[in-house]
Parts: sequence; structure tokens; C-alpha cells
Amino acid sequence: MSEDLIYEVRDGIGVLTFNRPESRNAMTFAMYEGLRRICAEMPTDGSVKALVVRGAGGKAFAAGTDMSQFRAFETEEDAWRYEETTDTVLTAVERCPVPTVAAITGACTGGGAGIAAACDIRVATPSLKFGFPIARTLGNCLSVANLARLAALMGAGRVKEMLLTARLIEAAEAQAMGLVSEVVDDADARGMELARTLAGHAPLTMRATKEGLRRLTTANRPDDRDLIAMCYMSRDFREGMEAFLGKRRPGWTGT
Repeated sequence: MSEDLIYEVRDGIGVLTFNRPESRNAMTFAMYEGLRRICAEMPTDGSVKALVVRGAGGKAFAAGTDMSQFRAFETEEDAWRYEETTDTVLTAVERCPVPTVAAITGACTGGGAGIAAACDIRVATPSLKFGFPIARTLGNCLSVANLARLAALMGAGRVKEMLLTARLIEAAEAQAMGLVSEVVDDADARGMELARTLAGHAPLTMRATKEGLRRLTTANRPDDRDLIAMCYMSRDFREGMEAFLGKRRPGWTGT
């Protein structure tokens, strides 16, 4: 495990910390892979009974993917591979055999929002900002798999409104719509408290519940490679990425 992703077990509770506070915990590809591996290899022998996912620094859970990594994208295969890899990571989070709690402080956007949505329970502080502002920042798109996850959690209408307006959902609204179960002053402490409660419940009941609900959202997903290629291979995606990294407003052309 790298310094950017810290994993430890505290009294039977796994604690995974995104640790790039200087970048608001923006996710590198190595961090995504570490998250996938931890969830996929989670023991089922009772040594770990629940997992808390959090961000370091007190300002962000995770602010999406580190955009500088997109500069290497040149072909449609690069875009497809990225979205397929992301889906593999989020599926591993969903299929983690122990219950997962996202303890969210501050920014929870892009890939970070996807990770939080894939967790079983979300608690947040009043500073929460949740969303995917890609329509005004980067010009890419979410895969059908990610859209399905969000629609199951929030409803298709809310997902469409959030993505088209590119706005960020704040704590009170997130709680009202059931996106987060609680708004608390200390998400990390509450996350650990919830994890300890879950640790005392029947493991197979919780595992079956998680997997059954996951299967409901994975049936009959259509192919979306044409949509992914359209966005990631566009001039707008390149413009959005360079504008974001250069701290300027992008000039969209629809091409």
C-alpha cells in the first residue's frame, strides 16, 4: 500500500483512508487499484467485520480522478479501458463481503462520489458537496453502469438534473433524498460507531442483502462504448481537461 492510500484494521474494523489532502484526495489510478484489491481480497473469516472509507485532511472525501492522468488518452481503447476499470473498482466496493461505510467530509465529487455511492451506508458532515460537475468542467460522461448505480440510489430524475446542471448537492438536501443517512459533526467518528454496530450483526444476512440489491442494478445494462468514445475522444474533452488544469473557463464547441 502506498502513502496515498492507507489501510489498517482497528479492533476488527477496516479503515481505508485516501491520503492526498494537498490534492483534495484526488484519485490516482494506483489508488483505485488499491481500493479494488482491498475490497476484493477482504477476508471472510471474521478478522474484519466492517470497512470504513474516509478521506484525510478534513476538507475532502475524494475530489474525483487526478485529471493530469487523462493527458495520456489517445484512443477509444484508452477511454473504454478507463471506464471499464472504474466499473471493476466500484463493483469490488459493492461486492465487498463486509458492510462498507463512507465517512464523508467536504468534497465528494467525480470518482469520489462514485466510490461513496457504491458503499452501503453514507454519513457526512455539513460541509458535504456531492456530485459530478463534468458538464461544466471536463466534458466526459458517466458509464451506464455508474448511471444505474446512481439512479438506484437517488432516482433517475434527480441524477439527470444533477448531471445536466452540474451542481453539487449539499448536506441537508442529500439527507432529505436519502443519499446520506445522517449529517453529523464528525463523520469519521460516526462512521466508526456505525461500523462497530454492523460488526455485531449476522455476516451472511448482510452479505446476502448487499449482493441481492447489487444484482437488481446490474441486469440488462446496454452497451455504452459509443457514448464513451464520443465524449472522451472529443475536442471538448481535451479542452475541458486543459482548462481545468490551467484554471480557466473551457470554451465548448460540441465537437
